[in-house]
Order: sequence, then structure tokens, then C-alpha cells
Amino acid sequence: MNVYLHGLLCSALALPAIVWAQTTAPGSAYPTRALRIIVPFPPGGGTDKLARMIAMRFTTTLGQPVVVDNRGGAGGVVGTDLVAKAPPDGHTLLFTTAAYAMGAALRTKLPYDPIKDIAPVTIVAVSPSLLIVHPSLPVKTVKELIAFAKANPGRLNYGSTGSGAPYHIATEMFKSMAGIDIAHVPYKGAGPAIVSAISGEVTLLIGNIISALPLARGGRMRALGVTTLKRSPQAPDIPTIHEAGLPGYEFVTWFGLLAPGATPSAIVQRLYAETQQLINTADMRAAMLTDGAEPNGMTPEQFAAVIKADIQRYSQLAKQTGMRAD
Repeated sequence: MNVYLHGLLCSALALPAIVWAQTTAPGSAYPTRALRIIVPFPPGGGTDKLARMIAMRFTTTLGQPVVVDNRGGAGGVVGTDLVAKAPPDGHTLLFTTAAYAMGAALRTKLPYDPIKDIAPVTIVAVSPSLLIVHPSLPVKTVKELIAFAKANPGRLNYGSTGSGAPYHIATEMFKSMAGIDIAHVPYKGAGPAIVSAISGEVTLLIGNIISALPLARGGRMRALGVTTLKRSPQAPDIPTIHEAGLPGYEFVTWFGLLAPGATPSAIVQRLYAETQQLINTADMRAAMLTDGAEPNGMTPEQFAAVIKADIQRYSQLAKQTGMRAD
């Protein structure tokens, strides 16, 4: 079973036990003062929005003020380092994305150990991406795209939000697995990349499903496949890249809550229990799905395994392609 789906099922089945544990665990006296959730990206993005949804609910359930502190810089490294070096008492937390593992794989130096200095709490949600191509490209399926690229090496190009950014990695993984040659054109953000795809300056793009899907529905781009192993609830009619021509391809953006590495297990488990209750509320689930994020809720141990697996996978990709984020 896919690890992200497994985490979702486990969270639903374990909810009664979680509620019981919350009232009996040694960490139940926590917290004793205001909490700070550091988002290592600028305000206004999807990560920031989801963190603020959690902070608002934590303020009620934990009985202490919870503030979101945006500390962008170096692809998430600046904010993450603040959490890694914070007192491990659960009052300073990190809310980040799969860029955490990507940075660990693609950067030659980090000011923290991505395994030892951060304690995973849970993956709150996962989000699929969408492979779209310009309508002028004579392909309608993933198989046709791969065949066209092989027949026309170097003719195609793709846009991304920057070197070492998630969608650069997603497309390089696609290229590597398909054995094709497509040139990379980096842009400074999702907006310019999308505009260039619409204009035909780049012929294809892997982007966030919420921003990419309307382009396909409106006929300005053509959707070929989603990047998760199962179809997205937002687009059940669009096949996965895995099923449409590139078996085994998977690229998942996760959104996760973490704490400083030496945080006591009782506090990690308390945060996990509180987060699961939020994820399982109808309004929280509806809000996440509206934003293209699928509720997850895996355990700290499962989350730790995902981080290790992601770092290993992206490190291997970096060796194969020479990609670096420095």
C-alpha cells in the first residue's frame, strides 16, 4: 500500500485511541506558554495558509496563543535552522513541505542535521501535481509525450519555479525515468512559469494541481497526468502518470508539522494527537480539499520513514542528473 494512503487510513482507525492517549499521556500538562509555528517560506502561499488554519485551532485546543512566524530564505533552510536550534520543549514548531527533504538531498551544506535535529510529528496533508503541455504539442497522453520526446531529442523544454525547486525535481525525475531529453527553463516563481507555459515559451510544466487544473479545463493547456500513484479527488478523470505511461512515477508534495530534534516523546505524541483531531474535523478536511490538499495524518514514526526515503530518493536523482540547489 502507498505510504501516504497508509498514513491516512491509520489516522482514521486510530482516532479513538488518540483521544484517550491525549488525556492520559505525560505530556498532557504541555503547553505552558504561547507557541510559535515557524513557516520557512514567505507569507501568502499554500503552506502559510495551512499553518494558519492549524494555529487557529491549536489556540483553542491547546489553551495557549499560537502564532505563525514566516521566516523565508534559502529554500526553507533559514526558518528550519531556527527550529533546529530552538529549545526542545514543544513551544517552537516547524510547518514545512517536502522541500525539507529535497533541500537535504540537493544542498551540499546545511546548518543542521535533517534527521537528528528535527523531530517529525505528522504529515498533515499531501498534494498532487499535474503534468500539463501546451495545446500546440501533438500529444494527448503520457506515452505519446515520451515517444515524441524520444523522436525529437532536445526539441522540448519545460518550466519550473527555479533550480532545485520541487517542480524542477519532479520534471527531472520524469525525464530520468522516461529516458528523454527536455531542456530546463527556470523562472522566479510559479506565476512567470505558468505565463510562459500558456504562451508556449515552454512546452510543458509540472505544477500545483490547483493552479494547473483550471488551465487545462479552460483549454489553455492540456493535462496528461497527476503525479501521485492514485487519482486526485480534484480531477478523477485525469489518469496518473504512473498508470498512463510511466510505471512507478510518483511525486508527492507533503505538508508536515515538526519539532526540535530532542523534543520529549510525550510532547511529540500530544502534538500528534491534537493534529489528528483537527484533521478529522469536517471543516478542516473540507478546507484542505478545497485547496487541493488531501488530509493525511501519519504517525511520527511513519513521517520519519518518509523523510529518510525522500532524502535517499532525491539524493540518487541528484547523482544521476547533477542537480544542486546551492
